Amino acid sequence: MKKLVYTITLTSALFLFFSCSKQAQETSDKALLSQEASIDQASFDASKSDPKAVLLAETVIAAHGGKEAWNKARYISWNFLGSRDLVWDKYTGLVRIDYPREESTYIINIQEDTGQVMLRNQLIKDPDSLINYIDRGKQIWVNDAYWLVFPFKLMDPGVELHYVGSDTTVSGKKAEIIALSFDEVGFTPENKYYAYIDPQTKLILQWDYFSKATDSLPSLSSEWTEYERYGDLFLSSGRGARKLGNIAVSQSIDSTLFIF
Repeated sequence: MKKLVYTITLTSALFLFFSCSKQAQETSDKALLSQEASIDQASFDASKSDPKAVLLAETVIAAHGGKEAWNKARYISWNFLGSRDLVWDKYTGLVRIDYPREESTYIINIQEDTGQVMLRNQLIKDPDSLINYIDRGKQIWVNDAYWLVFPFKLMDPGVELHYVGSDTTVSGKKAEIIALSFDEVGFTPENKYYAYIDPQTKLILQWDYFSKATDSLPSLSSEWTEYERYGDLFLSSGRGARKLGNIAVSQSIDSTLFIF
């Protein structure tokens, strides 16, 4: 009987230990989740946007997996148009960029503007050069991440949304359009985007990029195709004739990826 009582007590203690450990890990993970990687609608100033455009943006986020799924997703990796590979830890802000054409690898923290950069198998050691390369790496990440997870950036701080109306994509699909402009945020606050939204599914069908918010014609128009589920996120890889490859969303990854 004593042995049975001991076994039950030990099992209960182990259960309590692992439950507490799991809760502690979840609390730690939540604390790690960077502001820039989360959807914080409280930081989005809806008063500067059209109510109809805001409502559409909310439905777009939900259609692509939702705020909770986005905030929970930790590691996102992908290939940008056949040019370079990225791995992003949304919780810590660590990003690895392998850029074969430039014979460079960046391991940087986009939240702290720190990191290391290797060029032609040599670490950049000059402090001023390193600062410049870290800044370049961050700009690469901003651009490449926008191409992949644009639907989850619609309600970022500093974004202003305006309802444009109904139109068709380049292939003739019906869509509702909202415009995104930026209130002095990001590397290129003068840019503007049009998001073409499927009236039924609320998925992004196309985006138009304007290098200047005052431009009447876009510099780039690209349909969004080849939607698939990655983890709990619903993402598109097709961008017209080009494609984002090797997309993966996970909660764990080989940590040595962020070490030279």
